[in-house]
Amino acid sequence: MAKAFQKIYTEITAITKATCSLKAEGVGNDELATVNGKLAQVVKIMGNDVTLQVFQGTEGIPTNAEVVFLGKSPSLKVSDQLAGRFFNAYGEPIDGGPAIEGKEIEIGGPSVNPVRRKQPSELIATGIAGIDLNNTLVSGQKIPFFADPDQPYNQVMANVALRAKVDNIILGGMGLTNDDYLYFKNVFANAGVLDRIVSFVNTTENPAVERLLIPDMALAAAEYFAVEKHQQVLVLLTDMTLYADALAIVSNRMDQIPSKDSMPGSLYSDLAKIYEKAVQFPEEAGGGSITIIAVTTLSGGDITHAIPDNTGYITEGQLYLRRDSDIGKVIVDPFRSLSRLKQLVAGKKTREDHPQVMNAAVRLYADAANAKTKLENGFDLTNYDERCLNFAKDYSRAILAIDVNIDTTQMLDITWELFAKYFKPEEVNIKQALVDKYWK
Repeated sequence: MAKAFQKIYTEITAITKATCSLKAEGVGNDELATVNGKLAQVVKIMGNDVTLQVFQGTEGIPTNAEVVFLGKSPSLKVSDQLAGRFFNAYGEPIDGGPAIEGKEIEIGGPSVNPVRRKQPSELIATGIAGIDLNNTLVSGQKIPFFADPDQPYNQVMANVALRAKVDNIILGGMGLTNDDYLYFKNVFANAGVLDRIVSFVNTTENPAVERLLIPDMALAAAEYFAVEKHQQVLVLLTDMTLYADALAIVSNRMDQIPSKDSMPGSLYSDLAKIYEKAVQFPEEAGGGSITIIAVTTLSGGDITHAIPDNTGYITEGQLYLRRDSDIGKVIVDPFRSLSRLKQLVAGKKTREDHPQVMNAAVRLYADAANAKTKLENGFDLTNYDERCLNFAKDYSRAILAIDVNIDTTQMLDITWELFAKYFKPEEVNIKQALVDKYWK
């Protein structure tokens, strides 16, 4: 029922599949409304001409439908009661539990002023060796997983949630199948970690445009725990390609001229609005942090598509998943993965030999790739080539595979053992002092 002082209109001037337009006054950007009882949001204002995006679609809405403006943007109630709960795109519980009691905050606010940020300097250990050894994550970092749609990226995200050494995990699931949703729910429950995970979920059964709310909901919750509770928060977003597709659906239905790959021209700023929420606060501001890992699925493996292309400009590296045919497992590809901030913690927050072991292992892995090319082209292999190939298989199996769950000290020890198994110290090219101390 409409409340006093709410703005009510009954004359719609235009209707598309996802939007409706009308003349209205005193309406704000992103303000919520109901159109014939369906929830909608202001997406465009030109003078008195207002365009509303109807989340459930405009089917069945007549031109004389009642439009009620609610006088507020989408919001989330935040408190410690969020922990362990599952919510929809509107911040409503979907796990059968009670409604959240707490402070109501608007979602989608501005990112932190750069002068209030601290240079990221704290290690985020995931337990996944292919990340922690070669592409170490740092608190306050923003980094995507690039993966083909058939890669087990949601399983990787769940594993990161279980293993990451942080205070709170916020999961934002966009376009999840019911199987994926139940997978996340069961994995978290069975592992006994639900009390530190907050999940916002949009499934394939929900309207696609609802996906646009999920990242802002997840980040609003993250900001509460990082700013109010001074906690280290890890935000996991999957899948940002489906988020961008929802942007394209809305912009196309508003007759906006598409840019590259049918994406809206605002794609860069739409993505940056999300990724720039990653932050490390200084100690005087409480020392909390928000770290963002987001899946971006690739269409046909095309890393030049507008979505990963724009993502790469905004984020600080990428983690690239691929199937290694030699060992039959999915690995974190050391050639196409990059953490631009790893040098801030490798050897500083981890053991002293970390940077040199990492570099030596990747160099030998590259030599193995060259040897494989020689073999495929019919050239004879040297003894060194054959040792590199054997090293690469063991290294992929013991370190790079996504099912490897060990701490950074074990990762380094195992890599030293592989060096000693296949090479002489002078072939590995590591400082003699480190060889004397760690060579097995």
